[in-house]
Amino acid sequence: MPAIVLVGAQWGDEGKGKATDLLGEQVQYVVRYQGGNNAGHTVVTPDGEHYALHLLPSGILTPGVTCVIGNGVVVDPAVLIEELDALEARGVDTSRLVISADAHVIMPYHRALDKVTERYLGKSRIGTTGRGIGPAYGDKVARMGIRVQDLLDPQAFRAKLETALGERNQVLVKVYNRRALDVDTIWREYVGYAERLKPRIADTRLLLDRALADGATLLLEGSQGTLLDVDHGTYPFVTSSSPTAGGAAAGSGIGPTRINRVIGILKAYTTRVGEGPFPTELFDDYGEFLRKAGGEVGVTTGRLRRCGWFDSVIARHATRVNGLTDLFLTKLDVLSGLDRVPVCVAYEVDGERADEMPMTQAELVRATPVYEHLDGWFEPLEDAKTFADLPANAQAYVRRVEELSRCPVSAIGVGPGRDQTLVLRALV
Repeated sequence: MPAIVLVGAQWGDEGKGKATDLLGEQVQYVVRYQGGNNAGHTVVTPDGEHYALHLLPSGILTPGVTCVIGNGVVVDPAVLIEELDALEARGVDTSRLVISADAHVIMPYHRALDKVTERYLGKSRIGTTGRGIGPAYGDKVARMGIRVQDLLDPQAFRAKLETALGERNQVLVKVYNRRALDVDTIWREYVGYAERLKPRIADTRLLLDRALADGATLLLEGSQGTLLDVDHGTYPFVTSSSPTAGGAAAGSGIGPTRINRVIGILKAYTTRVGEGPFPTELFDDYGEFLRKAGGEVGVTTGRLRRCGWFDSVIARHATRVNGLTDLFLTKLDVLSGLDRVPVCVAYEVDGERADEMPMTQAELVRATPVYEHLDGWFEPLEDAKTFADLPANAQAYVRRVEELSRCPVSAIGVGPGRDQTLVLRALV
């Protein structure tokens, strides 16, 4: 049976949690394959309950679904345990969560370095969340990382911790004039986490392979979005891993030939959090309208999101680098009440039209949007049940987005609720 990849097709915050939650009723496994607790998903259940998930796969709210934190994720054990406890206090069964033994662990020195280096960068800062994700991935690549499996052997863990912390304390103290971290304190804290998490740790690559062989359908869920991919995003203002579809294979241990569908989540306008170029960003009343109407505040950070009109250049980029087969267009309802809705169809760079992403960062910074203006609509969309229920101009907007993105729109979000989704084509 198939593995389906769900990716953000912009800079993240597109509504992946809503899509995963919707599809969760039709799959048996939901796998988080990259990132850490530097991103969040908001899920609204049919009974109106709101859940903000930061590290757990969104399928955790669907009974009977096995949720997997894959090897490509970096895990902060304290955050994970806190999130599990919070869900269990609200009556959510979390017993089906499994954690890859090969996932890397975020340590206190990762958080310390993340915060201090960002401050020292000043105007050149990346805009990280300060949660240690980048330094944890850095240690992974430098082969100094501590994995979840290391926590299961307290003595081996201590040896690795002493090696890593010895080097990191040198940087904290001698470079940044910060206090050294204590190895005993960290060791005791993380051994305690290991006791809580031990029953959930497994060889998830083997688990997922057997699940596919048994006929299960798997949903692979990334955090962030395509334009935050460390290879294919707006570098250096990106995350430290690969949210794109290619990252799903590496971050889950599932071979790429097992993936047969890639669904891109695309907001009906564009937002991003943090620093970096954003050609369609609005600094006027329209930007504030989108922010307020869309509730554009980061789930994990609480930061206000930067808002702009729909950008088809980055949509085409996402379609291309992910090999998208479907689009899930979210927050179409936010655009209700506008007389005219601009859509970016291309950029102008140094007097030349660019229909595709500029090759260099410098060109992207200089890019200005070329807009096409579509007729808006004033009717609310929240009660629509089919595509035909949408106002004619809203239908035309969707079809134009589909045409410009070069990928079919298979589902449309018209409100935050699980039942406020129009399915044009089955996604599973």
